[in-house]
Amino acid sequence: MITVTALMTKGIFDNSLKSHIQNAKNNGVTKEEMIEIITHLAFYAGWPNAWAVFPMVREVYADATTNNIDSLFGLGEPNVNFAKYFKGKSFLKMLNTKGVNVANVTFEPRCRNNWHIHHKGGQILLCTDGQGWYQEWGKPAQKLMPGDVVYIAPEVKHWHGAGKDGWFTHISIEIPAQDASNEWLEEVSDEEYDKLGG
Repeated sequence: MITVTALMTKGIFDNSLKSHIQNAKNNGVTKEEMIEIITHLAFYAGWPNAWAVFPMVREVYADATTNNIDSLFGLGEPNVNFAKYFKGKSFLKMLNTKGVNVANVTFEPRCRNNWHIHHKGGQILLCTDGQGWYQEWGKPAQKLMPGDVVYIAPEVKHWHGAGKDGWFTHISIEIPAQDASNEWLEEVSDEEYDKLGG
């Protein structure tokens, strides 16, 4: 783990890093432990460095018998506390709650959250699996793919969710701010949504 940490913080993402991740796995480091370490290191080494490591972790820890959308962080639990703000089923796995809320959010096909606004603090989305959509009020929707990063400024009305034909997962990072809050608004109607591509 020390070698993985050193290579990541130095920005070295070649086969030597993948080899050390494999060695860590062979010596009992679980996928969950590896993800936690990389996620925590991201605050010191930067998210671009962490982002470069996640595909290697996914490859090393891949289960050849499955092809699940949740192969990197796990699917999480049904998102029951926020279900009324989503059209369709979503799943939530909190990755960090100390200082900065970081959550893995998975949407079933056609699932999307309502229009909403982050007051005071914004949000960052790191897209990890599948294809999805993001739209700001008054602007065209943009397709999201793994590796895409979306910065959502405070006070911007927006929504995000899955495409029509497949599952979609992103990491949500809440940007902390004093007196920050979320305002949930109207649904994204089927009529609006069906105008989008796949």
